[in-house]
Amino acid sequence: MQKNYSKHYNEKSFWRKIKKVGSAAGQQVVYAALLLYYVMKDPAVEMKHKIIIAAALGYFILPVDAIPDIVPLLGYTDDFGALILALTKIYTAITPEIKEKAQTKMKSWFEKVDENLLLGLEKRIGGAAQA
Repeated sequence: MQKNYSKHYNEKSFWRKIKKVGSAAGQQVVYAALLLYYVMKDPAVEMKHKIIIAAALGYFILPVDAIPDIVPLLGYTDDFGALILALTKIYTAITPEIKEKAQTKMKSWFEKVDENLLLGLEKRIGGAAQA
């Protein structure tokens, strides 16, 4: 995945994709993408983690998916899977400050943020990272 998709990641395309598909993709997908984005921006994060993140966000941005985004209910499952995989690989780099940045951005985009969904995602990636 790293080799194929990391070249597609860039910050402008990331924000364009989030704005375009945010509500359709759902809060967990957006939160996962934001966590990766803010970890990527952290200068203390290792290059190997940044490569993993660039690959996952590149897949998310890429308009051609294993499951097209327009397919109802399933369109973002492959994107979400790639984001989750990357999050479990870089889990130790997710600081409380990064979570706060992502949550603050979520609150600016969504009228009502489902805190339980965000916590569920954090538990999921934390449990998978420790397994």
